[in-house]
Amino acid sequence: MALWDRIKESAQTMQAQLEAKKNDLKSGAFRDASMAMCALVAAADGSIDPAERQRVAQLIISNDVLQNFPADDLRQRFEEYLGKLTSDFDFGKVTVLQEIAKVKKKPTEARAVIQIGIVIGGADGDFDATERAVVREACFSLDVPPTEFDL
Repeated sequence: MALWDRIKESAQTMQAQLEAKKNDLKSGAFRDASMAMCALVAAADGSIDPAERQRVAQLIISNDVLQNFPADDLRQRFEEYLGKLTSDFDFGKVTVLQEIAKVKKKPTEARAVIQIGIVIGGADGDFDATERAVVREACFSLDVPPTEFDL
């Protein structure tokens, strides 16, 4: 199986697992951590071009699990976190990882946030090294072993 096919299959598997837990993923902390994760993956290389921003925003809006929340609210939070990352990536990353860590005490939510990062990163068929690295960092901030997700 080609690498692209494995990445796509992994993202689809993660999405199916998320959908199975949709009713457990309705807290504000999960919403915020998810948007922080989306922004972190989108800006993993330190910048984000308009096409990538639009692609991630579309994935957020169309994600069945994230439809538990108003789309405008998600967009606002995503843009806020992206702004922090694009103005000063290193400092912004600290802030965003702190937001992600707020779901640490809820294992279902913590793992779901990691899965969202993988779904977003793998949606284009190229879950690249920088995206994998930031999702791995998020695992550490959530006390979730990266090996659980083959990171």
